[in-house]
Amino acid sequence: MAKKLPLALSSDIRGIAVATTDYKENLTPYEIEKIAGGIISFLIKKGLEEKYNQGKLIIGIGQDSRISGRALKEAMVASFNTQGVQVIDFGLATTPAMFMSTQFPQFSCDAGIMLTASHLPYYYNGVKIFTKTGGVEAEDVAYIMAHSYQHKNGLKGTSQTADLISVYSADLVEKISLATKEFGEKPLEGWHIIVDAGNGAGGFFAEKVLQVLGADTTGSQFLNPDGHFPNHIPNPDNKEAMASIKAAVLREKADLGVIFDTDVDRAALVGPDGAVLNRNNLIAVLSNIVLTQHKGAVIVTNSPTSDHLKTFIEALGGKQVRYISGYRNVINKMIALNNEGIDTQLAIETSGHAAFKENYNLDDGAYVVAKILMILPQLKAKGQTINDLIAQLKQPAQTMEIRLKIDETNFKDYGQNVIDALRKADFIGFKEDIENEEGVRMILSEPYGTGWFLLRLSLHEPLLVLQIENDENDMIQKVLPILRKFFATFTSLDLTSLDKK
Repeated sequence: MAKKLPLALSSDIRGIAVATTDYKENLTPYEIEKIAGGIISFLIKKGLEEKYNQGKLIIGIGQDSRISGRALKEAMVASFNTQGVQVIDFGLATTPAMFMSTQFPQFSCDAGIMLTASHLPYYYNGVKIFTKTGGVEAEDVAYIMAHSYQHKNGLKGTSQTADLISVYSADLVEKISLATKEFGEKPLEGWHIIVDAGNGAGGFFAEKVLQVLGADTTGSQFLNPDGHFPNHIPNPDNKEAMASIKAAVLREKADLGVIFDTDVDRAALVGPDGAVLNRNNLIAVLSNIVLTQHKGAVIVTNSPTSDHLKTFIEALGGKQVRYISGYRNVINKMIALNNEGIDTQLAIETSGHAAFKENYNLDDGAYVVAKILMILPQLKAKGQTINDLIAQLKQPAQTMEIRLKIDETNFKDYGQNVIDALRKADFIGFKEDIENEEGVRMILSEPYGTGWFLLRLSLHEPLLVLQIENDENDMIQKVLPILRKFFATFTSLDLTSLDKK
């Protein structure tokens, strides 16, 4: 029997928009109409009541390629119009572009709304909300859902369509051109760069950015929007997706491969030899660029990053701050450190979410790629490739991630008890790393090789996530039996995934 789940609420809203054999819809036009009312309530709370009462509140709406996007967008536009709001329908858009709709003067939206569920399966959809100051927080979403009633200002709203992606693309081109002006009007001429959009919203990047700058994009794949995602999951943190872009780069003998997630707030790259530049490698590339431009800056990451990354960043004169997982968490940490007067230029998760201080603290996959494009001509002039930027980053011999289900209603408290017990346990070769703010991180030494592991709670699911790295082969296999014996003392932990390793 299909289940009807509650909407997933954090700093955005996600739900089932297309019924399946397993799940009933919980994000339909009906829910969208209510959410629209809650968004108006939130904007009024943010000081826009007078503007709303005058019928001058402007909200922009965009969507990714999901099959449910059009129906949900039409319901949201109709709801806003009924409530006296001016709407700009931007059609196919990206999450970062929707934020920029609040910044570009020709639009000057009071809020930008993106209908997307990022990399989740086709039957999901969701709502991401931006104001002129940035993305909303979890407490803002809670307010929206608690105040989702219809508003009346006695006026009828308006709606119009506009091309946001072309404006957003031109802005990227201008920024890249400014950074590479010594190399002429076509700074990427002679470069062969492949784009994989995964049939999401990122296909524009090949034509409207790369080709304009002179790059050859022959061999780019899955650029056409298709909400069924027939080729692979549009997710730079997915092995199949990365294998697909890697194969394309090698097949076409390209200089670089670029892959985006569905709504283009994340990206990853592949070097000319097929080397994958995501997770720790992408953090290292961007850290190198940032620390060349901002000596001594701080880089904020989430907690499950390699010890070798910390060494790499420090060797470049920077400092890494490991913080709690969740892209809003690392971005907010960057903002807080800058408010304290600590120069913090980059916040980035291993998932690929990356935000630069210079770019509105916005996690923008296209801007991540733009930052790398800005230095490509310089690398070529020196006879280098992008791989040379991380030549000094040591790679672990083994990595592994295991997700342990918690069979408890109050799974967060139960998981925290497991973490606390592991912290207190006395195992030879395990030493707690105190430079950690999430879960418990242990440094491994003899007889378990050289490496580390992290045990943390999943942000939203009833799971404990175990991540392990080691610089010696076959050492993880020696660590797992010790941990299994420990985990077996907690009867509400499902060890099936561990036993399969």
